[in-house]
Amino acid sequence: MKPNKPMLTVSAALELLLSAATPVAETETLPTLEANGRVLAQAQVSGMNVPSADNTQMDGYAVRAEDCAGGAATLTVSQRIPAGHVGQPLLPGTAARIFTGAMIPEGADAVVMQEQCELAGNLVTINHAPQSGEWIRRAGEDITHGSVILAEGTRLGSPELGLAASVGLAQLPLRRRVRVAVFFTGDELTMPGQPLAPGAIYNSNRFTLRALLENLGCTITDFGIVPDSLDATRAVLRQAAAGNDLIITSGGVSVGEEDHVKPAVEAEGKLNMWQIAMKPGKPLAFGEVQDAWFMGLPGNPVSSFVTFLMFVRPFILKLQGVRDPAALTPKAYALRADFDWPKADRRNEFLRARLNSAGGLDLFVNQGSAVLTSAVWADGLVDNPPGQVIERGDIVRFIPFSEVMQ
Repeated sequence: MKPNKPMLTVSAALELLLSAATPVAETETLPTLEANGRVLAQAQVSGMNVPSADNTQMDGYAVRAEDCAGGAATLTVSQRIPAGHVGQPLLPGTAARIFTGAMIPEGADAVVMQEQCELAGNLVTINHAPQSGEWIRRAGEDITHGSVILAEGTRLGSPELGLAASVGLAQLPLRRRVRVAVFFTGDELTMPGQPLAPGAIYNSNRFTLRALLENLGCTITDFGIVPDSLDATRAVLRQAAAGNDLIITSGGVSVGEEDHVKPAVEAEGKLNMWQIAMKPGKPLAFGEVQDAWFMGLPGNPVSSFVTFLMFVRPFILKLQGVRDPAALTPKAYALRADFDWPKADRRNEFLRARLNSAGGLDLFVNQGSAVLTSAVWADGLVDNPPGQVIERGDIVRFIPFSEVMQ
């Protein structure tokens, strides 16, 4: 009898996946307003300084610091400068009423906040001795002309889009959306809204996985539920490979007589990886069908969910062109376990947990791979190494869902 091949560790499996993925080549240019969640195809360089000129950080009075050296100077208010307006040169012995964001007039070298001033008619008493440069934002303090503001491979979110807009970039060059085909195997699967026959279950994975793919901005082709048949599975694999970058399936990747996905992929393409030393999620498959990548996820809902977060998400990000290695690996935090986990497993466990009001972690009572309520209840996953027991008070690695679900 041929010995079983050792299962890959989680880190080795992720390294294999990321080394295989190459960004999609095609690009498109879109308005910056429509680029949320997309990945930059080229670095972006600023054609201006931000701020473009010296301006005030405060509502107050623009002054010459030397005019206020005594700490209680009375000056004539010579002008009023709202944001978006250019003032006149400031004459000695005068002050300019100025509002946050407005340009500093020529001759002024400090701003005194209005709370430190007393206005009477057109005279203002400055009850403060300002230093030169006080409350002034200097031109180029945020961004300098010619500097790279966004690197190639940056995934664009709200701060990045705001930064692009702040230097006047109305359009951005982007990698095209990754095209993903999905289908779900199992004669027991039924769609919500249909009668549930004896032994049948509703296809929750279809909703979970599609939502996760939508969060990543993928273009999705959904082939629905495929019967438990080798021929049917092979036929849909061929269809799914046409024009898509990645095929994702759920179910049928174990070793049962009705698990047809693995032999179907081997018949239509090849498998590069199968079975990971993790719990939940051991039967994860990775391979190729024609020109498309293939990832077969387990059928149990929590297994499917966790393997997507740990493996499919970083793989898709790499296909999208994300370059930063830190963005491709889940960020974990060291937190206190307020629970006991006395039975170690030989596999890397991902336990559903959530933060409590004392700053520690509570564990969901049922860690079964079919208990989807655990994923809804939890804030994230405790990444527990193989062979590791956890005692109350131990420090564990915690991966918040907020780090891996957007």
